[in-house]
Amino acid sequence: MIRKKAKEVFLSGDGVTREFGYGENKTVAVNNVNFEFRRGEIISIVGESGSGKTTLAKMVLGLLPLTHGRIEFEGKPRDISTQAKRKQYWRNIQAIFQDPFSTFNIFNKVDSVLLDCIQLQGEGHLSAKEKFEKMKDSCSFVNLKFEELSNKYPFELSGGQMQRLMIARIFMLRPKLLIADEPTSMIDACSRATILDMLLKLRDEIDMTIVFITHDIGLAYYISDTVYIMERGVVVERGTADEAILHPKSDYTKRLINDVPKIYEPWDFSNVAC
Repeated sequence: MIRKKAKEVFLSGDGVTREFGYGENKTVAVNNVNFEFRRGEIISIVGESGSGKTTLAKMVLGLLPLTHGRIEFEGKPRDISTQAKRKQYWRNIQAIFQDPFSTFNIFNKVDSVLLDCIQLQGEGHLSAKEKFEKMKDSCSFVNLKFEELSNKYPFELSGGQMQRLMIARIFMLRPKLLIADEPTSMIDACSRATILDMLLKLRDEIDMTIVFITHDIGLAYYISDTVYIMERGVVVERGTADEAILHPKSDYTKRLINDVPKIYEPWDFSNVAC
């Protein structure tokens, strides 16, 4: 992909740490992680299950408190100490998740999902016609027809439609940063390419930063400006996609790359635990 010129840092973390439990039962899920996210950048945080990448994402979102360290937003210490301040923060930081079926409240119809976005943006004063046009435009962006979704519950939609509806929400909210936690792992290859294309199109349209949480190092290389590789809560590799993946320094990164199956080479199962 084409690497864009670096822009200003608007979200950063210093010594970000998350511990669960106490004493002998304490687990350090994220250990002293530093990061810098720039406007319009595509970042991938790569690691196997248990590497701490999703825990880090939840701390960035403000869904988990930090045990140690700090996060700065737009050059100032992040303050999400009250519901009003969290709501303001979430206008700028949003997420889409791996399982679309657990993302939506099954008791809220599609209309309510999209109207909540309008409300979150402080545009509840708009007329019914203006709200309708906004919902229609957001669905059109992801190749859905609002008229066909209106008055339906999310569980009445297909998995692909729900994935697109998640992106339609982001189109309406227009956050500065989107965390995409394995957003394409549950869909087929054709739909995966379509969803990724929509996300990249949205990034270009509103200069949004996208942070992909993924175990797919191949995907990370082809879409990312910056890559963070995590192992057991620690960032073991960080750099541009070329630096981190084509010229890795960490043995863990090298193993992740070697574990990617090559179509024209015999597969090596010697390191697989039985």
